[in-house]
Amino acid sequence: MIDTAILAFTTLFATIGPLDVAAMFAVLTVNDSAAVRRRTALRSTFVATVILLVFALLGEVMLKSLGISLAALQIGGGILLLLIGIEMAFAISSGATSTTDEEKQEAATRQDIAVFPLATPLIAGPGAMGAVILLMAATDGVIVLKLAVVAMLLLMLLLTLLSMLLATHIYRLLGVTGMHVISRVMGVLLSALAVQFILDGIQKSGLLGN
Repeated sequence: MIDTAILAFTTLFATIGPLDVAAMFAVLTVNDSAAVRRRTALRSTFVATVILLVFALLGEVMLKSLGISLAALQIGGGILLLLIGIEMAFAISSGATSTTDEEKQEAATRQDIAVFPLATPLIAGPGAMGAVILLMAATDGVIVLKLAVVAMLLLMLLLTLLSMLLATHIYRLLGVTGMHVISRVMGVLLSALAVQFILDGIQKSGLLGN
C-alpha cells in the first residue's frame, strides 16, 4: 500500500505539477483582487477534482468497453508519461502538462479562467488523466490500493490549491530557476516510472513469452 501511495504521489506530482500551475495562476490573476484569486483557485480545483475522479472511478470501465487491455494501457500510458518526463527534464513545453500558445492567447481574452485554462488543461490535463487511469488499473482491483491512489490524488489537488493560494510567495521564493530545477528532477523520476510501466505492460502482454 505504501509503495502504491508513493508511486501515485510521485506520478501525480509530476503530471499535475502544482508549482507550474501556481506560476501560471500568478500570471493570469496578476490584476485580480485577493478575493477573486481565492475564488478562482477554489473553483478551478473543484472542477479539476470532479474531472480526475471521474477518470479514476470510471476509467477502467471505459477501457473495457473499448476493448483496451491493461497491458496496452501500461505500454501506451507509459509512453505518454515518458514523453512528459522528457519534456520536464529538458524544461520544454508541448502542451501535455501545460497550455499551448494558442490556449494562452484564448485565456488572455477570458474573464473567467477557472475552468479554462486552470482546471483543464493545467490541472486536469491529458497527462494527469492518463496517469490516474493507469494508476487505478495497476492496482489489479484491490480496494485498499485504489483508495490509496484516490487519497494521493486528493492530496495532490489540495497541494495544488494551496500552491495557487500562495502562488505569489512561492514564485518569489523559488524564482524561475528554482522551479525549473524541481521540474527537471521530477521529470527524471517520472521518466523512470514511465519506463517501468512500459516494461510491466510488455511483460503482461506475453510478447516476450514465458
